[in-house]
Amino acid sequence: MRGCALLGAVLVVLLGAGVAGAQSGSTLAHRLARALKVPQVNRSLTAAVAVDLRTGAPTYELHRSLPLEPASNEKLLVTYAALVRLGTTFRFHTDVLGQGSGSGRIWHGTLVLKGYGDPTLSTQRLHALVRELRGDGIRRVTGNIVGDETFFDRQRTVAGWKAGFEYAESPPLSALTVNRDVYKRHQSAHPALQAAIAFKNALNAAGVKVAGRCRVGKARRSAVPLARVTSGPLLGILRFMDRQSDNFTAELLLKQLGALNGRGTSATGAAIVRRVLREAGIPQQGLRVVDGSGLSTLDRVTARTLVSLLQTAYEDPALRAPFFSTLAVSGKNGTLRDRLNEPPERGHVHAKTGTTDEASALSGYVKRNYVFSVLHNGSPLASWWAKVAEDRFVTVLARAK
Repeated sequence: MRGCALLGAVLVVLLGAGVAGAQSGSTLAHRLARALKVPQVNRSLTAAVAVDLRTGAPTYELHRSLPLEPASNEKLLVTYAALVRLGTTFRFHTDVLGQGSGSGRIWHGTLVLKGYGDPTLSTQRLHALVRELRGDGIRRVTGNIVGDETFFDRQRTVAGWKAGFEYAESPPLSALTVNRDVYKRHQSAHPALQAAIAFKNALNAAGVKVAGRCRVGKARRSAVPLARVTSGPLLGILRFMDRQSDNFTAELLLKQLGALNGRGTSATGAAIVRRVLREAGIPQQGLRVVDGSGLSTLDRVTARTLVSLLQTAYEDPALRAPFFSTLAVSGKNGTLRDRLNEPPERGHVHAKTGTTDEASALSGYVKRNYVFSVLHNGSPLASWWAKVAEDRFVTVLARAK
């Protein structure tokens, strides 16, 4: 998702003006309410919740059950569901399947490159597949190279995406993409075909001659496994996704969750996310999950739902450390590298940002003392001022006793 504009020195002044002098003579709830008061932001389309993690008591609530567009805070839902359903050690895989038979150094038939949704598949891993094939003695292929993307549907975008989000905000979605679908510095509109071409090029570069052409298709049931490569563990992928707010990874993960139910679609993945939240007792009033990234204008979530999810993850001994580690850290990395970078906030806010033309969001943890969520909507939204309010809100929490 588009990176947040740096708030700069003016924000530092505003933060100080918003919280200094407000630390005495008013309750924490009053200071938080005051922090949210900024120009050009519609308070009726603002929601905020803060809860004391040490006691479980609510510290502040504003429109806690108001459904709003979450922007990239949508990724928190996908992160939680992926950790619950897939686990930290899950790895994506990509296979080479053979249709035909081998004879000495020749494979008589077709090689199928079958993708299973790995968002990190690269040319380097294609070369690893080729090395495995060469290790089995294959030096010539008489047939075609087929790119198989049928593990997911072939929808390249998701309902509610604005025109231009494809390519600008995410490569076209597919179960088989190489180098995030970038070829010769351009993104292809045909991910599986481009992957097949890249695989053929890797074969040729390694001295494996291919007589046929590249095309898109589906592996036969009789196809035999010849080689496999895997991604890194899911936890590392989630850290990249959340800290950098990567839309492509979020969307493929949502389809991967759907594939657990036999259909690698965004809608099936969304149903899995809702089921995971329901099983955890996380409130779903007003919740509408359409995509995984938060780009869809149809997504809706409440501050109450986000805070409940964050609390639930924190209170689960198996989830606390991995979930916490996926979030950007104030003043240090990801989308929070240049935000909240003065003491006492620096290094003590672990949170997920979110920014679109119509939404801005910040949800996470402060010093492991508070869990919070702030959501702003508008048509369009004055996102600079929304982020001023978010940072002021967090600063008050960071300076609270």
